[in-house]
Amino acid sequence: MPSGAARWKRVVLKLSGQAFSDASGYSIDGDVVSQLATEIVDARRNLDVDVAVVVGGGNIWRGMTGAGAGMDRAQSDYMGMLATVINALALQDALERLDQPTRVQSAIQMAQVAEPYIRRKAIRHLERGRVVILAGGLGNPFFTTDTPAALRAAEIEAEAILKGTHSGIDGIYTADPRTHPEATKLSELTYMDVLNRGLKVMDPTSITFCMDHKLPIVVFDVLERGNIRRVLVGSEPIGTLVR
Repeated sequence: MPSGAARWKRVVLKLSGQAFSDASGYSIDGDVVSQLATEIVDARRNLDVDVAVVVGGGNIWRGMTGAGAGMDRAQSDYMGMLATVINALALQDALERLDQPTRVQSAIQMAQVAEPYIRRKAIRHLERGRVVILAGGLGNPFFTTDTPAALRAAEIEAEAILKGTHSGIDGIYTADPRTHPEATKLSELTYMDVLNRGLKVMDPTSITFCMDHKLPIVVFDVLERGNIRRVLVGSEPIGTLVR
């Protein structure tokens, strides 16, 4: 891929579980994971960007789905956290097949497959050129994986959060473009715009946290080939910037 200077030295890439899914919306699509891994490696090697990845698990299990069916909400959320670890291991495998050193850190301890999340250790891995995949959410129920994306970004001193979307949604719109064809795309917003207008970008807790810590958020279509590089370089108007 062509060279270019990145506008941020360290970022958190937030990937929903649906970004990993096959056409059914479930399971894991190996080709998609390989594509994501290739673009992450490009950012690490060719743009010299430290990349931490926070993964969701909605392609396998959603806590709210179980709660809606009558399950205990906390139990269902813990199941969702385990699903994020499965996705993290799949991404780790794809990255390591490209010879990219990678570490999975989990907020829920499972020593056989992942390190526990330790802030200083995560930073050290990034400094040594490793990609760090952060799984297990916060390790607590009742939070979406947006919250750990914001919190970990602040902890590891990331300069931006790249919020990857899917299903052809390439930014923030005035309404869901899948159900409202008249919806228009918004190129830039403030945190308060998002909160006041109730836009479904990240959960309100995460938006408020990013506002307090001055963490810009770029919402973009992560499945469009080359978009991770385009967002990092900033030479093209990709997605929606929240700051």
